[in-house]
Amino acid sequence: MTADSSTAERKKKVVGRPFKKGQSGNPGGLPKDLKEVITLARSHTVTAINALAAIAQSGESEAAVIAASEALLNRAWGKPKDTVALENAEGNQPFQIVIRKLGDS
Repeated sequence: MTADSSTAERKKKVVGRPFKKGQSGNPGGLPKDLKEVITLARSHTVTAINALAAIAQSGESEAAVIAASEALLNRAWGKPKDTVALENAEGNQPFQIVIRKLGDS
């Protein structure tokens, strides 16, 4: 196999991006029915927030209070980002990423 043919084969195997640059994968946008459902659901936002607040304040079960509180906080501040602490085996130095160019020692 020559270098030219292997390059051509790699170019054919496009995964996840079957559309040309600048071309939409959904040119028609959201279906009209879905837009109507979203609009209807958004019209009940204040009612839903008030219900969540009532459950968070005086819910009958601890699980309901926690779920309502989390839902309110996520809507107000966004979901918290996941963080990961990385340390070396001894645990006394921060994790380091070393990038070396091939052929370097």
